[in-house]
Amino acid sequence: MVGEGIVEYRIFLVEDEDNLNKVLSSYLLEEGWQVRSFFDGQVAQAAILERPHLWILDITLPGIDGYRLIREIKADSPQLPVIFISARDADIDKIVGLEMGSDDYMAKPFLPRELVIRARRVLERVYPQTALDPTAKPFIQIASYKIEEQARLILDGNEPVELTAKEFDLMICLVKHQGQSMSREQVLQKVWGADYFGTDRVVDDLMRRLRKKLPDLRLETIYGYGYRLVRS
Repeated sequence: MVGEGIVEYRIFLVEDEDNLNKVLSSYLLEEGWQVRSFFDGQVAQAAILERPHLWILDITLPGIDGYRLIREIKADSPQLPVIFISARDADIDKIVGLEMGSDDYMAKPFLPRELVIRARRVLERVYPQTALDPTAKPFIQIASYKIEEQARLILDGNEPVELTAKEFDLMICLVKHQGQSMSREQVLQKVWGADYFGTDRVVDDLMRRLRKKLPDLRLETIYGYGYRLVRS
């Protein structure tokens, strides 16, 4: 922590283009964040166990590509956020990236300031400052599950439930709107962000995965509209 409640986030940037790596690193550093940059996928792979707050990955890299890196990052820390950047086929990379658990995608070329804004938005969503409020309840109990929002942890009894970052975000969204009917569009906006562009069927897929991992949830489907988490 630095300053008054400002988190000194650790960002790992993996970009093999030298000039772009330096420019992006400088913009991220200006936010007061710790930045470690990598130019090679294999070197970045060796740092996975260091678990920064956020990875920013280029897809095309020497050594090991971004797809393999995100698989290994998520295998180690399913909820750790990742932003993909790429100059390749934007639609294909975006779809594959989201399916693999990326939290955002940016197609080159883009303005460095836009990356900072998107990174901040992901960080604030994944590590909410309200969770640092000492007056807040330390956990939320729903059905058989105990949710620790600050730690981004869900326990079933004493056993942790492995969720991806998006699955956890969806869970928190449902809990905070418990008893309310939520349309697919509302879920998209709250979990993926207002600028998400794509099919709302990703909501159905994420709901299906959440139901499988948290079977005790009373999660209702409102056909033709959306979903509702029934109050316990």
